[in-house]
Amino acid sequence: QVQVVESGGGSVQAGGSLRLSCVASGFVDSKNCMGWFRQVPGKEREGVAATVGNGGVRYADSVQGRFIISKDNTGNTLYLQMNSLKPEDTGMYYCAVTPRCGGAPSLQSFLYKNWGQGTQVTVSS
Repeated sequence: QVQVVESGGGSVQAGGSLRLSCVASGFVDSKNCMGWFRQVPGKEREGVAATVGNGGVRYADSVQGRFIISKDNTGNTLYLQMNSLKPEDTGMYYCAVTPRCGGAPSLQSFLYKNWGQGTQVTVSS
């Protein structure tokens, strides 16, 4: 069983930065696929950034150039550095982990088996 716990959310003004962290424990290794998703009330959960064991990364167009996804050497901790934040980045951010995702980072939420409880990010204008 895999446990996923996010932290690092908060409130920030537009243009500011936040760093989210996610610790995955249990049957997790460096080859796992890991990703960040976000959701606002009334909308579907959307993929923000994802990474796989071979180092590949993928970003949503809306965050490309502003967000950076990374993992520590153990592969158990995932980060999301969020810069130049915009009000439209507001939402609940979820970390997700899955054993394998075909070798390429995916922003498709249905591929991920294990999810955290989420951490709220609020960006004010």
